[in-house]
Amino acid sequence: MLGLSIGKPFDLGKPRGQRLYRAAATWEGCSILRRRSNLLPVESETTLWLGLEMTLIRPFKALRPLPQKAQELTAPPYDVLDSQEARAMAQGRPLSFLHISKPEIDLDPEIDPYDEAVYLQGKENLRRLIDQGILVQDSQPLYYFYEMSLGGHHQMGLVAAASVEKYDQNLIVKHELTREDKELDRIRMIDTLNAQASPVLLAFLSQSKFSELAAKATRGAAQLSVQSDDGVTHRLWPVLDPALAKGISDLFNGPQAPVKKLYIADGHHRSASASKVAAKRKEANPKHTGDEPYNYFLAVLYPADQMKILDYNRVVKDLNGLNQGDFVAQVAQVFSLKAEVGPVRPEAPGEVGMYLKGQWYRLTAPSDKIPADPVAALDVSLLYDWLLQPLLGIGNPRKDKRIDFVGGARGLSELEKRVDSGEMAVAFAMHPTQMEQVIAVAEAGEIMPPKSTWFEPKLVDGLVCHLLEEALGG
Repeated sequence: MLGLSIGKPFDLGKPRGQRLYRAAATWEGCSILRRRSNLLPVESETTLWLGLEMTLIRPFKALRPLPQKAQELTAPPYDVLDSQEARAMAQGRPLSFLHISKPEIDLDPEIDPYDEAVYLQGKENLRRLIDQGILVQDSQPLYYFYEMSLGGHHQMGLVAAASVEKYDQNLIVKHELTREDKELDRIRMIDTLNAQASPVLLAFLSQSKFSELAAKATRGAAQLSVQSDDGVTHRLWPVLDPALAKGISDLFNGPQAPVKKLYIADGHHRSASASKVAAKRKEANPKHTGDEPYNYFLAVLYPADQMKILDYNRVVKDLNGLNQGDFVAQVAQVFSLKAEVGPVRPEAPGEVGMYLKGQWYRLTAPSDKIPADPVAALDVSLLYDWLLQPLLGIGNPRKDKRIDFVGGARGLSELEKRVDSGEMAVAFAMHPTQMEQVIAVAEAGEIMPPKSTWFEPKLVDGLVCHLLEEALGG
């Protein structure tokens, strides 16, 4: 761990307010200068340069669990469980991060999950783990490599603090709409905890240099390693070598950086809320500099070609007054339709599996009718525009209660179960949206249809937190 003792200021010709401080440090034998949370080079070629300007990403002083407590503490993302599921999962697990991310589980089951008492309970639970020394803040700003692996799939990403300013400038690019009620919930949680406890999942166009840096930084054993309930192994390495940290910064920061943009894969509400919290705190802070932690949000960045998107399937309650035969006949007028013996998992874009009680069909969109527009060409758009809306009368899929969505991790058997039970009349198995399509939509400044992507594996909550103050307070 890097230890610093701050000496007397000297200005090196800098304007007032930008003075630098010489620091005696022991970090791989390097001497460094420190200005607030920025590290500046002195004599060593391996010192870290982050620059004084606002950057796309930067290292930060993470709040992390003790290695021996990490397995017990980490939990699924707050937004993949409802309150009842979270309460059951946290039963008998007093250290589970669900007590922080879903704090209503410690209160009366009838409580409104948006009650002020819920957020205060989360703050109390976070403070307790800090006071007990189970969650510990790193003494210096660091990057962290974060690997997720399941079976034959591996993806190596970077934990960093991402710039709110760059998000506001659309250099951290969005592709989804957000809901005001969900934003307000995240704003209240972030403000009350004084921390960002759930990371935003970001993607970037792959760089060979990133893989080289990751390979060097992860040669030794991971400092934290946990296995989530879904069987995914999560491993974390802090980047302690200043030369590697400088290489990371050079990839993402400055006019010559190869990576110019980041793309939000999952976490639109978290990033939007972080932006609004930052704006509120900036307005309330007469000494605002832009360097405060609240100007950044917790993120994990992965190369786009490593990210895995599963199918996000659809089920509909009824056939809009049609009998099964008439419905199939009308579908055959817009899609090429073929009855299949067993479950249909689409093999390519433009294919959809359709299940009516006891029977699977393969639907294929005529290639000459697929639009060029990046949103209209998505399979989820073709299904909605050609079938769900005109034949089944589905309105706004965000609000229409006749349609529901099933993440691909549940498998095609879940679609069969919901139709065979009589709960739903028809199910549609989708081909997974491709990461290239997500980036194309984002670059076009357009919005993905709702429930277009289901990223797997999921990051865990509790492995890393980002505090909105430079150091722990009361």
